[in-house]
Amino acid sequence: MKEFKNKVALITGAGNGFGFEFTKEAVRRGMKLMLADIDAADLERTKQWVLEQGGTVETEVADLSLEEDADRLVRRTMETYGQIDLLMNNAGIAFGGLVTDLPSREWEWIFHINCMSHIYTMKRVIPIMEKQGTPCHILNVTSLAGLLTMGDMPSYYATKHFSTALAESVYYDLQRTGINNIKMSVFCPSYVHTDLHHYERHRPERYKIPADDPYYTSEAYKNELKKAEHVITTGSPVDTVGPLVFENIEKENFYIQMHPNTKPLIRHRMRDILKERNPDFRFTYDISGLVEGRVSLKSIWYVLTHL
Repeated sequence: MKEFKNKVALITGAGNGFGFEFTKEAVRRGMKLMLADIDAADLERTKQWVLEQGGTVETEVADLSLEEDADRLVRRTMETYGQIDLLMNNAGIAFGGLVTDLPSREWEWIFHINCMSHIYTMKRVIPIMEKQGTPCHILNVTSLAGLLTMGDMPSYYATKHFSTALAESVYYDLQRTGINNIKMSVFCPSYVHTDLHHYERHRPERYKIPADDPYYTSEAYKNELKKAEHVITTGSPVDTVGPLVFENIEKENFYIQMHPNTKPLIRHRMRDILKERNPDFRFTYDISGLVEGRVSLKSIWYVLTHL
């Protein structure tokens, strides 16, 4: 997709974070926008910003973990603009918690918003894009967690691997069936300073925390909240995300990475698989320490001997 002016972008999770940054860059490039978010107040702030810039925008409050909301969003976009040229699947959440601790409702919530939302929108938008026959693009926000694994956040790594694999498989099918006007990308950043650690304020009513569930008063839960706040608030500035992603869409790059210093982690995981080595938490901890500047002679030795 090389031309953006007067094209239509459908952006989910547009109320803050990556979604707002995508919105800003889309406006800069002259696109017409349909924005969706579960938070009405956040979405209204984004809409007002777009209007102040002289942009064209409509909004839809939607919970993309519900198929009926995704269906309504796509139908409204077509009723408003008659076309969809760029789909940006950005809505998602992240939290930690051991598989033995995390309540089943959390697994259901994160799976439905991080995974099923991509299916709901692509299922509806791909036929529209195919029929248009014009250059179109689909971006799925996955994460570095969609390219490698570590401990502490099995629900996040599992769902982000799902969304990466889903996008890869769908892209194969587009090529195999000759639908060449639709290109795809996955955005795979590491920690960025967004609002992701405030996921609780986006919790749907059907996943409401029961008053009698001890997990949400446990030290394990409180520690996960603290860790999430630390890694997000100390992450990279978010204001470079929009231009980076759109430049890669323009180049039709599938894998969009923001943090090249994490590539040794990805490389090592691939080598573990090819060499049939067991996953080893010591490597992920020590090499992430080198990336973050937390070094020791033991870490350096371990990394160098296991690359």
